Amino acid sequence: MIKDYFLNKIENAIKDAIAAGKLGEMKEYKAGTLNTERPKNSDFGDFAINVSSLARFARMAPPQIANAIIEFVDKEDNEYNVIGGFINFKTGEKLLKETVQEIFQKDKNFGKPENVKTEKIILEYVSANPTGPFHIGHGRWAAMGSVLANLLKFYGHDVYQEFYINDAGSQIQKLGNSLKIRIQQELGEDVDFPTDEVERKNYYPGDYLIPVAKKYLETHKGLPDDIQELCDFAKEYEEKVQRDLLEKFRVHFDNFYSELTLHKSGKVDECVQKLKNSGKIYQKDGADWFKSSDFGDDQDRVIKKADGSNTYLTADIAYHIDKLERGFDRMINIWGADHHGYVARVKASIEALGDNPDKLEILLGQLVNLVVNGNEVRMGKRKNMVTLEDLIDEVGVDATRFWMSMRNIDTTLDFDIELAKTNSDENPVFYVQYAHARACSILRNAVEEKLDTETGAKIPAPITKDELDELINSYKPETIVPTIDTAKKLILKLEEYKSMIKNSAETRQVYTICRYVQELAGEFHSFYNANRVISEDKDLMKSRLALVIAVKKVLNNALDLLAVTAPERM
Repeated sequence: MIKDYFLNKIENAIKDAIAAGKLGEMKEYKAGTLNTERPKNSDFGDFAINVSSLARFARMAPPQIANAIIEFVDKEDNEYNVIGGFINFKTGEKLLKETVQEIFQKDKNFGKPENVKTEKIILEYVSANPTGPFHIGHGRWAAMGSVLANLLKFYGHDVYQEFYINDAGSQIQKLGNSLKIRIQQELGEDVDFPTDEVERKNYYPGDYLIPVAKKYLETHKGLPDDIQELCDFAKEYEEKVQRDLLEKFRVHFDNFYSELTLHKSGKVDECVQKLKNSGKIYQKDGADWFKSSDFGDDQDRVIKKADGSNTYLTADIAYHIDKLERGFDRMINIWGADHHGYVARVKASIEALGDNPDKLEILLGQLVNLVVNGNEVRMGKRKNMVTLEDLIDEVGVDATRFWMSMRNIDTTLDFDIELAKTNSDENPVFYVQYAHARACSILRNAVEEKLDTETGAKIPAPITKDELDELINSYKPETIVPTIDTAKKLILKLEEYKSMIKNSAETRQVYTICRYVQELAGEFHSFYNANRVISEDKDLMKSRLALVIAVKKVLNNALDLLAVTAPERM
């Protein structure tokens, strides 16, 4: 990365300046003390390093330190200047050309870090109850989880994506009872869901169970004797609906893990017994309590109730221990913010059973506010729903995925449906996709013959297809002429892709990819508006076409991570 290149230059120069006795009382320098940043005023330089922190060691004023250091910098064709305690750098053509060359050489692997410590990661997300359609909150976790998986895989990690099916609780019984009423209605019986608010909470009165009832009656004459048959039928139906929608939404899980199978395997009871054997369980009021407060939780937690039934926490503990037993180095979960109280409890259980709680990372996310014509739409299984499928059908997969991913996970997302559907610069996904389509259009125009509207004669293409193919496949750094400010800014933004990938993967943030492609699209549009790419100056034209190709490649790579299409025409 260019910023690391400059930092290394400065750190080496500091050591040379110390050896030459130019930095006062300073005797040594520890690498990693300084950082590269972007100046607030771009006129000062492309990058800057503040060396003021060295003043207490050198016993010199920061400007003196900065000037002493740059005496020992191998400047090549880069420019250096000092303002206060800052050393500023302006990138020369050599580094800019090498950046474009690197994009051509590495292509799909541009930005992929080398020599990084990789891990075997299990990434769990969505994990919804199989009791109805996904709401748009599920859509946010689905989009962000799948993008994070793509990002971590690109970084080099071995990523296993898992959906934990919450199918062992009372909600499945509610689902079966609800389907029974819908079947009775289909059979013409005068029956409906309770109107009492308390009783109504024991059902799912949404209309989405009507087609389930119709499907059931296609192969059955009436109601079964055992309600469990309806529970199983409805669960299987809704699971298929969910999986089909995930596939449509470009979200692909390696495994769907049933909570019910976890209980049937005996692993939940084994987990409780392990905690008892380690002395981490005590009894109070007839219940089994886990001493989670010994491991950082704010209080102890019940894991087995007085009636002998397990709490939700019990299965969660067993599930996470099972993940570790499957050999994963790291567990990353995406949970809704309403689950924040569970973080300390699950981590406490991991530590209590002798493993490292830091192996578990929880990304807590805020929900989505769906905005339609300026009004927020509320959701819920017990009233009219705006489902993820509704949203996808309204605005498309691309817009839904991009919008769901473009805000930090700890920030509430306002999803504006009308804006997401517009073909305008205000719609971020359109803005980015149009930049890619524009790059493709420029490349097509470069090799297309034109017709003179007055004479009908053919006007030769600016360059031949063979020449363009040679530029794409046999790129040489000398073909780029980054002498225009907008070209330089564009190349630096392209180079920033590498640091964006590294920082995004290490901080588990995916909104930064969306922000980056919007900024890259902005720089590309500015470059295009300020420069005529196809011109009579063939060398300059090839230089600018090389930049267009580089932009196309990087935009394509980033959109691949987002699982958003990169259209060639719009």
